[in-house]
Parts: sequence; C-alpha cells; structure tokens
Amino acid sequence: MRLVATATIQPGDILGQTIHRDNGTILLHNGVPLTKRLIERLEEQGITYVYIEDEETKDIDIEPAISERLRQDATSSMKKLFGNIQQSKLKANTSVIADETRNLSDIISRIMGEIDSHEESISLLTDIYLTDDYIFQHSLNVAIYSLAIGAQLKLNAKELSELGKGAILHDIGKLFIDPDIVQKPDQLTDEEYEMMKTHTTLGYDYLRKNRHYSSVIAHCAFQHHERINGTGYPRGLKGSEIHLFAQIIGAADVFDAVTSNRVYRKAMLPHEGLELLYSSAVNQFDIRIIEAFKNSVAVYPNGISVELNDNRQGVVLKQNKHICDRPVVRILKERGQKVEPYTIDLSKQLNVIITKCNLV
Repeated sequence: MRLVATATIQPGDILGQTIHRDNGTILLHNGVPLTKRLIERLEEQGITYVYIEDEETKDIDIEPAISERLRQDATSSMKKLFGNIQQSKLKANTSVIADETRNLSDIISRIMGEIDSHEESISLLTDIYLTDDYIFQHSLNVAIYSLAIGAQLKLNAKELSELGKGAILHDIGKLFIDPDIVQKPDQLTDEEYEMMKTHTTLGYDYLRKNRHYSSVIAHCAFQHHERINGTGYPRGLKGSEIHLFAQIIGAADVFDAVTSNRVYRKAMLPHEGLELLYSSAVNQFDIRIIEAFKNSVAVYPNGISVELNDNRQGVVLKQNKHICDRPVVRILKERGQKVEPYTIDLSKQLNVIITKCNLV
C-alpha cells in the first residue's frame, strides 16, 4: 500500500486500508474503488491521508499504533469519564469516576503492552480514524506518544501509569470552557485564546480536588503548556520547575496538534512535526525528550514515497525500531527512471538520507 494525500486520489483508485469512526463503525472498507463523490466525502470529513492499493507496494504491511479493539475500548472509557465530569462539573459522581479511573489504568497498561510488542516504531499517521470530537482522539494520541517517550526514558511501570493518566487527562479543563470556543473550527480571537488558556488551571483545580488523582496527574494538566525558557503558561515556569511528565506531555501535545488536520491549517507530516520540535528544543523543550521521541515514533511512515540525496526515489518499506529517521526503503527509480525494485537500509548506509516526501 502507498500513503497518499487525499487531495491527489484519482477516481478508480482502490482504498488500501479501512477507515473507521472512533466508535468502531466503518466509514469505508478497504478494497473499495473510490469514486469522485467518495473522494469529496473524505475531504469533507477532514481526512488528510489514506492508503491506496498499488502494485509496486502491495506487500507493505501497516501496523497500527494500537489495535482496533484497544482504541475502541480507550475511546469508550474516555467518553464515559469525560461525559460524567462535564455533566456534573466539580460534583462528579465519585463512584463512576473511581470505576473509570481504574479502567484508565487498564487501558494504559494495555497500550504499553502493545507498544512493547511492536516490532517497528509506532506511527499514528497510519491509523486513519474519523472522530466526532477532537479532544478524545487528541488525548489518546498524546497518551500513546507520551508513553512511548516515557519507555525510551526508562520510566518504571508506576511512573508510566501516572504519565499515561496525566496525558489522557491533560486537556480535561477544556470541559469547563464554553464548547463554542473549544470546538470552534476557525482560529480563535485573542479574547477566545485567553479563555482557552484557562483550561490548564481549570483542569488542575478539578484534578487536585479529586482524591482519585495524584498531585502529579493534576500538575500534568497544569503545566503541559509551560516551556523551559519561561515563555509558557499559566505561570511562566522554567527548566526543572516543570515536572518531567508535563514536559513529555507538552512535546507530545504539540506534535499531535501540528500533525492533525484542522480547518484553518493543513496537517504537517511526521518529519515536519519533528523538525518543529527540534527547532524549539533549545528554548522550549528538553532535548532529551525530543531525542527520546525521535527514537520511538516513525518519522517516515510505511508506504510513504521518498526522495534520497543521491536522486533515487522509492517508498518506505519498514521501520528500524529506535532509529526512526532511517527506515528501510524500496527503490523504484534512479534519476527519474524506473528500475527493478530493490531495498536499501538507511541505518546501514549513513551517507544516504531522505530529502523529500511525496504524497502523490
């Protein structure tokens, strides 16, 4: 399968990977020939990339970051928990909160189990889901990225559990803000942005008053927009004043935000998102966290077309785990001319680098 931009699909192309809604139902099955109307529908739904069947890449495997069953279970648990909090505000039903918090612990344990069992680095770009509420998808994605970073940083099981809960709940304060602002499809006004920034304090106030959540989890909500140079909010903390977990979640939060499609901004590709994090590392993020991120998340997803610095062109065949910017590539062209396909492992040919990605 080849990864392509939805805008470049041609009528008659065959969908290579099933597209799910976050509740588990299917929007489109793999193997469906895409008509002009179906392509328009995908674009209307904000789906930026899809996999298309392709003879030269038909054997490329796509391993989801987490299983379909786990994603459904996680989304269902989050919706129950968030819904109870939103309905009851600060007087949420504590027994329900306790049950859903235990469910979160189980979800986080299962996510870690699946991450550990992956033979390749994780890629969320390859998980094509349609969601009705961005906060659920975003919170789950941030948790997956954060746990992958935490594992790279050798956090123990208890620490990973706390990090995972903090990541899933990092935006919980948005439940206490006017939904018209939170769900606004356009860029926020200055006044709306100032209101949105209060989600860090609102989330912290809720979590710290709830005995089911630790102080660390509350501080993940409070501090995930702080930056090590003091330019973040709400308190302008610097360096080690910011809890490590909040720093991890902050980096994961930015990466998922910029690689997700929004009405007012097209999604970046993973390598572009990582470049953004690196460019910010000197002033905003601890470089150790960004390095751990690079070593755990696929920068060039399987199936994406690439160009190399020696004018060869091909498609990413598979990942080298923990060397995520140097995958195995199937070469299809040399200097623009088709050749008999062959593979090269960029982890072993260090003088060859990827210079460009193509999604056509």
